[in-house]
Amino acid sequence: MAAFSVIVPAYHEQANIRPLTTRLFAAVDEPKDTELIFVDDNSRDGSVEEVEQLKAEGYNVDIIVRTKDRGLSSAVLRGFTDAHGKYLVCMDADLQHPPERVPAFFHALKSSAFVLGTRYSPEVSMDKDWPLIRRVISAGARMLARPLTTVSDPMSGFFGIQKDYVIKAKNVNSQGFKIALDLLIKAEIPSSMIAEVPFSFGLRTVGESKLTGKVMVYYLDQLKELYVYKFGVVTCVLVLLVLAALAVLALWYLASLVL
Repeated sequence: MAAFSVIVPAYHEQANIRPLTTRLFAAVDEPKDTELIFVDDNSRDGSVEEVEQLKAEGYNVDIIVRTKDRGLSSAVLRGFTDAHGKYLVCMDADLQHPPERVPAFFHALKSSAFVLGTRYSPEVSMDKDWPLIRRVISAGARMLARPLTTVSDPMSGFFGIQKDYVIKAKNVNSQGFKIALDLLIKAEIPSSMIAEVPFSFGLRTVGESKLTGKVMVYYLDQLKELYVYKFGVVTCVLVLLVLAALAVLALWYLASLVL
């Protein structure tokens, strides 16, 4: 039975399945103790056939095809549930998360409950061709999540967690977009049990980005739910009232300068 499981949510990612699989198993120290599970939202693009071919070649890889459920977070949770490993890693299928960094996650998980891949470290850098708008959106999203956690990259989708903590987490939002942030808060993992693994975030080479306006709205809704979960309704309402009052005072002051 595998001790390590890598979960990859996928939709129309057939072209990335083979390179991800071969690179991953070439990188890990113990291929026989590692399983790779793709969770596909019924792409019907040849992904199933690609995985079956890789299995025939001896790779410990499988694919779960969902015909009813949809969405990234629910796909990750389904993969975590079906995984046999004690140590779980989630990564994207688009190869922006380098498979060569997975062994560092496995190593860190042996002494940490949660391991977050971070793009914000002196040791690594963003791809120079990453669009400015994506950088701005990422920075803004990090700032909005800052009161919830001290980790450097709360928006990261490249993360690892011990399976016992997945089981422990309550009321995880399966419709949210940032499943790592949700698990980090709701599994109530102490900061002393959180580690970070730097990685260089590259550009997607095949397929299309899943970032849309709808996804950003989902993220804001998820943040609202997490703030209430962590701080309570009363505290959140009071903070909003204070911010609104400060905004009114600022506008009044600016207006008085003009007049």
